[in-house]
Amino acid sequence: MSDQAEAGTAEGQGPVEIDEEMARHLANKREELFEKLDIRDEFPQAVLDEAAERTENVQEEIEGEIDDRTDLRGMTTWTTDPVDAQDFDDAISIDVRDDEIVLWVHIADVTHYVHPDSEMWAEALDRANTVYLPGYTIHMLPPTLAETVCSLVPHEDRLAHTVEMHLDPETLSYETIEIYKSVVRSDARLTYSQAERLLDDPDSADDLLEDADVDLARKCEQVWELADRLHEQRKEDGSLVLNPARDRAHTIIEECMLKANKAVTHELQWSRGLEAMYRVHPQPTPDQWNEALQEIQDLDGVSVSATADDPRIAVNETLEDAPDRQLHQIQRAVMKVMPRAKYMSDPFGGHHALNFEIYGHFTSPIRRLSDLVNHWIVYTDDVPAELADLCDHASEKQKDAEQCEREYKTFLNEVGLDPSAVNNRGIEVVDDE
Repeated sequence: MSDQAEAGTAEGQGPVEIDEEMARHLANKREELFEKLDIRDEFPQAVLDEAAERTENVQEEIEGEIDDRTDLRGMTTWTTDPVDAQDFDDAISIDVRDDEIVLWVHIADVTHYVHPDSEMWAEALDRANTVYLPGYTIHMLPPTLAETVCSLVPHEDRLAHTVEMHLDPETLSYETIEIYKSVVRSDARLTYSQAERLLDDPDSADDLLEDADVDLARKCEQVWELADRLHEQRKEDGSLVLNPARDRAHTIIEECMLKANKAVTHELQWSRGLEAMYRVHPQPTPDQWNEALQEIQDLDGVSVSATADDPRIAVNETLEDAPDRQLHQIQRAVMKVMPRAKYMSDPFGGHHALNFEIYGHFTSPIRRLSDLVNHWIVYTDDVPAELADLCDHASEKQKDAEQCEREYKTFLNEVGLDPSAVNNRGIEVVDDE
């Protein structure tokens, strides 16, 4: 990547600078929102103490687990996250064979440390999700956990929950799905811009690997080719894709995580017949869809595809040809008529936006209650008695988190700060003298 291109990335630009008075304004606004929406920033001391205890003697505990898990430490594995990420809870591996493609998604084994008898579990049930504000995060679980034993950092053994998917090379459908406890060792921690650079310049791998003897560039190229095919297949099948210009690195992670989530849901519902925290997204009525499509058609320079029977495909095709200046208006018209997705113990009804018959979350147990609970169900086949209540609670807390983020972004705009810049680059308080 050239110096000029590097300067345009979040890494190159550096954090957004504010003075101490502005920092106080932002802190006061956050406190106001937290009180209004019943969002707790501080953890009880008992939870912090338990987290500290569970992050002691890490390597000794992992070594004691190896014999009871699948040892994947010799497999080329890497993470891809934003530049300012503090925890790395998912990693991927791939093997392209003559008769199949094997994709592994490794998720930090959070339930090894956070289980129904723990203080951290009770706290997670109450919080239900991590709240992400531009430049500020309110965690579901203590950060010390996410940044140590539940972070798949390079060159360190970590306990994981692996989803191994054997895919048909032509259709990309599942041939077999295996979900099991594992031990992994990541070879590299890539930022999104580093992943893009690696795809453009395979020789840059030498600068990223710290002497690890793996062909990371070839593996990244293979997983990009798979992700690109999965992405195009989803669009053709009727999965709504409102951001057609997403870069390759984000597409890789999005498609791999969707494929893993879908695989776990398949296992829970069809192979085991278990209730779980499924993600259900109702569809708009025909009149609502017509309203959205008409609003899009009325935009200057935009013509809604007339060949697609499915409105989701019509929107996808329209976005391909629409002027960039109208992207936000098209997204807004669609989101305005979309019902809110919710968690339910009954998966039927499916996920309309994704066009998945059944769907659920598994890949982010450090930040979503649904994933944490689903990890426990996959591992134990033990469904919490209060599952329906947990689904309702998680849905409400997500709504509160979205409102908090929306109002905080509005405030940032009001005080002259760009929420996107703050979100991508972080904030640094500088001396205003």
